[in-house]
Amino acid sequence: MTYDSFVLSCLIIGGFEWIMEKIIEIHDLRTYFETAEGTIRAVDGVDLHVNAGETVGIVGESGCGKTVLALSVMRLIPSPPGRIVAGRILFDGKDLLRLQEDDMRRVRGRSISMIFQEPMTSLNPVIRVGDQIAETMRLHLKLSHKEAMERAVCMLERVGMPSPADRIYDYPHQMSGGMRQRVMIAMALSCEPRLMIADEPTTALDVTIQAQILDLITRLKEESKNSVLLITHDLGVIAETAQQVVIMYAGQVMERCSAQQLFSNPCHPYSVGLLESRPRFRAGSGTDGYLKAIPGGVPGLYDLPAGCTFQDRCPNVMDVCRKERPELKEMGDGHFSRCWKNEK
Repeated sequence: MTYDSFVLSCLIIGGFEWIMEKIIEIHDLRTYFETAEGTIRAVDGVDLHVNAGETVGIVGESGCGKTVLALSVMRLIPSPPGRIVAGRILFDGKDLLRLQEDDMRRVRGRSISMIFQEPMTSLNPVIRVGDQIAETMRLHLKLSHKEAMERAVCMLERVGMPSPADRIYDYPHQMSGGMRQRVMIAMALSCEPRLMIADEPTTALDVTIQAQILDLITRLKEESKNSVLLITHDLGVIAETAQQVVIMYAGQVMERCSAQQLFSNPCHPYSVGLLESRPRFRAGSGTDGYLKAIPGGVPGLYDLPAGCTFQDRCPNVMDVCRKERPELKEMGDGHFSRCWKNEK
């Protein structure tokens, strides 16, 4: 569906409310890893969706399951030890988890693409970057080598690479971190996918380059009319780029809402803790000028406690939190939270 036909197909209720087309829907996704210490429930019953033209941010501490969720969508979970044990991932009316591997290969890169967290380990160190970008287009768009290389130059120019006609002959180690990330973005967008997954695309980059990369992803999303699933631990990035936010903890969705709702009215204690841990650029903020931290750490995913997984770090813990696991429930206006205090 083109963007124009999508706009025309949207229905208006009450003159202003739009029913958006859902690009991808994830229902009760569970991805486990079998280890010597036990079963790690890296993704444990995740539900979310991404609308057309929308950026959805996935936020949480390291080890909360964000990257495993993205790899599950791409069907790139290493097996063994990992396996997707349950759930549905609906894309274009098809369940990606039921596709044969050959059919899934046609989806990867063409309809859904991914910008991996560390481009230096994601790019092949012995193949020139132009050939790596061209390979995707030759596979999915059936272009000749010459046509693919010409388009690779255009893609590098589009992502702001200096001297793109020369850079296609460089190897990854000859580029800076920001340049390598631009190569990854060019590769991800080369076949004009409908959904782009960006796994912490600004990791290890200085703040100036981070801003450039985020502006680039936003601009290209608007130009291509695609959707973005953005994984990050930086709430500043969410405030700048995302329309919807999913807060993950210990493999579960703790809160799901619009970015505006998260910053104005967070409902889950974990979300509140993340927001309070942000630096305040003024003297005397917080407690004696120090950053406020969430006590403790993410529990071992192979030995999760009964009840709420956030109970040992929560300032509002109640008896019921240690006995029964709360469900993700709507608080109103599309705002969902997994917390017993919201039901009182």
